[in-house]
Amino acid sequence: MDEVLISALADGEFHSGQELAELLGLSRMAIWKQLRKLEGHGLTVESVRGRGYRIPGGIELLDGAAIRAGLSPAVLADITKLEVFDVMDSTNAYVASLGDKGCGVVCLAERQTQGRGRRGRQWQSPFGRNLYLSLGWTFTGGATALEGLSLAVGVAVRRALSANGQPLLKWPNDLLYNGRKLAGILIEMSGDPTGDCQVVIGVGVNIGMRGEARPEIDQPWADAREFTDDSRNVLAARIINEVFLTTARFAERGFASFQEEWCQYDAWAGKPVYLTTPAARIEGIARGVTENGALRLEVNGEIQLVTGGEISLRLQ
Repeated sequence: MDEVLISALADGEFHSGQELAELLGLSRMAIWKQLRKLEGHGLTVESVRGRGYRIPGGIELLDGAAIRAGLSPAVLADITKLEVFDVMDSTNAYVASLGDKGCGVVCLAERQTQGRGRRGRQWQSPFGRNLYLSLGWTFTGGATALEGLSLAVGVAVRRALSANGQPLLKWPNDLLYNGRKLAGILIEMSGDPTGDCQVVIGVGVNIGMRGEARPEIDQPWADAREFTDDSRNVLAARIINEVFLTTARFAERGFASFQEEWCQYDAWAGKPVYLTTPAARIEGIARGVTENGALRLEVNGEIQLVTGGEISLRLQ
């Protein structure tokens, strides 16, 4: 019922309680209760006496057919399944649950109840506002062959969203727009760490949160609506295209083939930064990345190489 109700209100126009009651086969009182439930998805439903109910401004729902229409033939050949869900715990968790059958699967959701970023942080996932997508891939060569994958995926997402030289890249897995977080990437691996392994690539992009108060987000954030009017379905197709093509290239050549482009759009190149780890705080100057994706951090005139893990990187 939630799906039918949201679809009816997605146009942003007013719909009477009687119209909605007939659509769902419920009483007017039951419709009111059903509308209240939508608030639990993070949707705002406006009620005006004599006019009915609406979602102010409407929402563009994800459409699997529209997304497929925007995919290149080469990418379509690699996709084994493309699924769109209204609400689920985590797109990454879903693809990971498929094991080796997850290779080539693409999963998107209107809302996640347990979306995650790096270091176990919750990824805020209001219904129909952003993009939450995951795809599965099988790599050979073990965990060492995956060094720099999150950076390469960052390059792919930047290409899909690029406008006027923005967004920029932040080591190891974020995209920034005018210094504020626009998107994040989460790579999760299972299988044989020395042989074939299954990888889930998760991408979250802020698209429809402009102007909203989000006190639960602990850093400045940006929204793709600040620089593009392209629909969520168009943006989803672009990201899927770029990530699939990048993943195939990465499997053949590794991160070295993306290093130059990543450094070209490094948001913090030459800037004073600090790293925090469970054991220490280290201050230095960001000097780009190596061909395997390690951060080059200049500390007291010497270059230290920093790899991933429980690390946070911020500007001083």
